[in-house]
Amino acid sequence: MTFRYKNWILYKSEIILENGSKRTVRFFSKYRPFKGEPCNLPKGTIVEINKRTGLPLLRKYISILRY
Repeated sequence: MTFRYKNWILYKSEIILENGSKRTVRFFSKYRPFKGEPCNLPKGTIVEINKRTGLPLLRKYISILRY
């Protein structure tokens, strides 16, 4: 299942850092990127809109009621 926000699709791609470890990068795109595959919304994240650019971004959801 692919996560969509309006006409943006969430993609993920694995990159290799300079020290050799792998990191997963998630990003929104309107068009199919050269590198990356569609993915679901990760657990514990929400979508917000950047006020200046109007682009969607992912934020970690912090629950106020933890108890």
